[in-house]
Amino acid sequence: MAPEYTSDGPEATEALGRGLAHLLGPGDIVVLRGELGAGKTTLVRAAARALGVVGPVTSPTFTIANAYDGRVPVAHLDAWRLTDPDDEEMGLALEAVPDDAVAFIEWPDAVLHGLPAPRVRIDIAHGGGDTRVVRLDGADPGMDASLEALCDDLRARHRNA
Repeated sequence: MAPEYTSDGPEATEALGRGLAHLLGPGDIVVLRGELGAGKTTLVRAAARALGVVGPVTSPTFTIANAYDGRVPVAHLDAWRLTDPDDEEMGLALEAVPDDAVAFIEWPDAVLHGLPAPRVRIDIAHGGGDTRVVRLDGADPGMDASLEALCDDLRARHRNA
């Protein structure tokens, strides 16, 4: 069963993103699904900061891809407007992503079959108000165990704050 985390607001979503960053390395791909305003970019922004990115981290909805320098290069792609992995815009965006980057891809469904296997899949759902229910699915049992440990740690910190 995939780990699940309930975020009670942006700060908790950011804490999840920071923790996730510590589980990722060069070449890892994270795909994110969720409705508009669910917090996908909030999570990516926090992960990027934890990976050493300084400066604005913004949604790539209209640019399709943003690349950032950090301790590890970070790529943030948004495939919402794309329909196929062979889409010329996606091809150009992927060419700008270094092989050693950690890549976060929002709205991945139309292009997923044209990408390497993701290391982590994240689904974020509105839970009412600022609450979000985040389901995390790792590429292997080891990653699932690490994600579960991360969620357990965040829940314990919240209870003991």
